[in-house]
Amino acid sequence: MSKQYETVIGLEVHVELATKTKIFCSCSTAFGSAPNTHTCPVCTGMPGSLPVLNKQVVEYAMAVGVATNCQINQYSKFDRKNYFYPDNPQNYQISQLYLPICHDGGIEIETENGKKTIGIHEIHMEEDAGKLVHDDWEEVSLVDYNRSGVPLIEIVSEPDMRSAEEVIAYLDKLRMIIQYLGASDCKMQEGSMRADVNLSVREVGAKEFGTRTEMKNIGSFKAIARAIEAETARQIDLIESGEKVVQETRRWNDEQGYSYAMRSKEDAQDYRYFPEPDLVPIVISDEWLQQVKDNQPELRDEKLKRYQEEFGLPEYDAQILTSVKKLADVFEATTELCKKPKKVSNWLMGETMRLLKEHDMDPEDIKFSPINLAKVIELTEAGTINSSVAKDVFEKVFSEDIDPDKYVEEKGLKTVNDEGALRETIEKIIQDNPQSVEDYRNGKEKAIGFLVGQTMKAMKGKANPGMVNKILKELL
Repeated sequence: MSKQYETVIGLEVHVELATKTKIFCSCSTAFGSAPNTHTCPVCTGMPGSLPVLNKQVVEYAMAVGVATNCQINQYSKFDRKNYFYPDNPQNYQISQLYLPICHDGGIEIETENGKKTIGIHEIHMEEDAGKLVHDDWEEVSLVDYNRSGVPLIEIVSEPDMRSAEEVIAYLDKLRMIIQYLGASDCKMQEGSMRADVNLSVREVGAKEFGTRTEMKNIGSFKAIARAIEAETARQIDLIESGEKVVQETRRWNDEQGYSYAMRSKEDAQDYRYFPEPDLVPIVISDEWLQQVKDNQPELRDEKLKRYQEEFGLPEYDAQILTSVKKLADVFEATTELCKKPKKVSNWLMGETMRLLKEHDMDPEDIKFSPINLAKVIELTEAGTINSSVAKDVFEKVFSEDIDPDKYVEEKGLKTVNDEGALRETIEKIIQDNPQSVEDYRNGKEKAIGFLVGQTMKAMKGKANPGMVNKILKELL
């Protein structure tokens, strides 16, 4: 009888906060600028420079703590974590070890096996390090300090996850909460959300945890799932062959699908933590905490419920519209203007999603304004343009955010509702297609479809299809 194993996983998630400036200086946090252009004596660790805390960082950390049901420490401190690494300019990192800003929270996830709460041990604030760029051609490493001092929160979960599915559900929920709060864009591809996976295996039923390894900074949900599967298999193989799992930090190589040891895992004492001497403690008043709580936006779970109750949307529509904050924002603003929630939902879930896919864009990249989507819906509902013209107009709105009213007017796209003009065209079509007329009179219903098509073609797609059908039947 072969042994059954279970995987035990805890995550450390680093999130770059959406402040305009860094945590301890006024340098910009903008992503993608030329190397070392967003730097100053503070974030490059020059002797004699002093850090000054960015208040917005504390507010975002509190907001995330409140949204993840954490206790907020109203008295918290920064600590100095000492380590020597080329991308770490001061040779220490300012972080929080002894009194982090948030502790003892949790969020609910949903997987195929139902609902489950994943505990959050703590959330602390810290500064990011710079970035090393390895140039294999020149055989040198270059360092870019633009990211050095960018504010981070580190969200440390309890070891409550048991599968890759639970891990992805937890990360997804976390990302959604943080995006809704506006605390970060959480773009994994730009490194503004990164996860370290702490993983161990044990026999099913065992009380003690096994020896864990940590895999660093894995850059996408798919890579995280693959890393978990591979590391679980590696540890089980070691145990089965009588060897020991070593506590170490490993780096996951997603292209090759395996991980390799980077360094043996340090403990807190290796970092020689001590209270940060250059910063005063953070004291959060009851009023400030209350203000942050009062400013919390409506999060996804509340929106999901409200969209079904207030707008009468099916659960499926509500799920999709609330899955990305940008979609929810566009939906609400457009509905406010035209008061037709189901129509707005259909346009967003149909044409908008199709065009996003076609242009390989994310919903966050939507450029068109709700006012122009509302105009397309109103023009269609009023019968001013027919549905096929509406789709063409919306494509222009999607790509260039044109004004639909002006565009329809200038291009002469209005539906022809003039019965006289239609009748004339249809009479000519009937004359030109005796065979189809014959087929229709012999009971072939489909033949009328061909005649409608020919009429639409003659009218350059601008006829009212209902009226065309009515006149055709009458004349035939």
